[in-house]
Amino acid sequence: MRPPSTERPAHETTDAGATRASLLDTALVLGGVLLPSVVIGVIKRRPRLLRLARRARLDRMSIALMRRLRDRYGPGPLVLPLPIRPMALPLNAGHVERILADADTFHPGGHYKRLSLRHFQPHGVLISDEPERSDRRELNEDVLETDRPEHSLTAPMTAVIRDEVSALLAARDRLGWDEFNAAWWWIVRRIVLGDAARDDREPTDLLDRLRRDANWAGFHPRREGVRRRFDAALRRHLDRAEPGSLAGQVGARAADQVPHWLFAFDAAGMVTFRALALLATHPEQAAQARTPGPYAGACVLDTVRLWPTTPLLLREATRDTDWGRVRIPRGTQFVIFTPFFHRDAETLPYADRFAPRAWLDGTASAEAGLVPFSAGPARCPGRDLVLQVTGTVLAELTAGHEYRLLAPPRLDPDRPLPATLDNFGLTFAVRTRQWPSD
Repeated sequence: MRPPSTERPAHETTDAGATRASLLDTALVLGGVLLPSVVIGVIKRRPRLLRLARRARLDRMSIALMRRLRDRYGPGPLVLPLPIRPMALPLNAGHVERILADADTFHPGGHYKRLSLRHFQPHGVLISDEPERSDRRELNEDVLETDRPEHSLTAPMTAVIRDEVSALLAARDRLGWDEFNAAWWWIVRRIVLGDAARDDREPTDLLDRLRRDANWAGFHPRREGVRRRFDAALRRHLDRAEPGSLAGQVGARAADQVPHWLFAFDAAGMVTFRALALLATHPEQAAQARTPGPYAGACVLDTVRLWPTTPLLLREATRDTDWGRVRIPRGTQFVIFTPFFHRDAETLPYADRFAPRAWLDGTASAEAGLVPFSAGPARCPGRDLVLQVTGTVLAELTAGHEYRLLAPPRLDPDRPLPATLDNFGLTFAVRTRQWPSD
């Protein structure tokens, strides 16, 4: 943890002036940083394109480009001279902290995010304005029990997880994404909507369809008929308000917020499977993650650090802002490229390693640029619930079984971890512990 008296390095200064990128560097940012994330799918991942991105090492090249830009222009932010809607690219952790801490000046919604999220959650808290935003945020925090490490529904949630993980691993010697993902959604639907929703794929399948449309933002027409069917399928379970589920806590009054909960749990499933790959290749960490608790949650946190499920955090300036002697105008879209800060070898000695301990001892939490669940007033309200669920799933998966990663890439503890990990392509050999010696 950085001592309070220590001055920030030059690339972390918060009073540095903004600079304007050249046209060539603007094109490089658009093509080498922003476009890959958009093509892979910001709202719903496209498996084939994620696989191609891994093979082409696009994330590693994007991170390297960001480092070159910081060396060339200084700590920034770097203003991209776009003709219609200006963009600014923060290049240091201090600016990330400033932007995320002030949700009034840097709105978490903004033009591009509204165009995407309105496809499936037009009344979601992220794209709401006051006074609705505060009311919806309070509802989310109340049901998801923000800042409580153990949710009041811990007992029924743990029972659901044990039930489904046991069924998943029964008589199984191989585990791939398709099998895990099916079990994951059985867990999620039971936790969010109740046991009766376990096998009802209609709401989640329709949500996937709407999210694929949302990848295209304003370039895809909204399917109002599909969204009405989705809302009706969701309300069937919310109106039932089954005890022991999140729906039982709040009922139909949260109908316009539940789509985001399901959206977030999709990303959480990707993270859990990636974390399993790390534990399969890092035996020291695996031994400590076999019981639910802080260490399993720290494994999830560091997995999101290594492979952020939200590579682009967007904030739109609601007023002119001063950066040194440079004023950036209202309406500018600030784009935080999280992989750059999460893998910054200049500030993180563990940048390319699996380091869950850094979250337990406070080292990682003290870094302003490490934002696996965003930060500030718009931080993910379901952070603690997601960590509890994913940590429990990991613990149940590894408690009585061991895994050998069969599909690429190599995740060697002694080598830098890859910047992209295709969760759709991971495959494991599964055996009950202890494995016989080869």
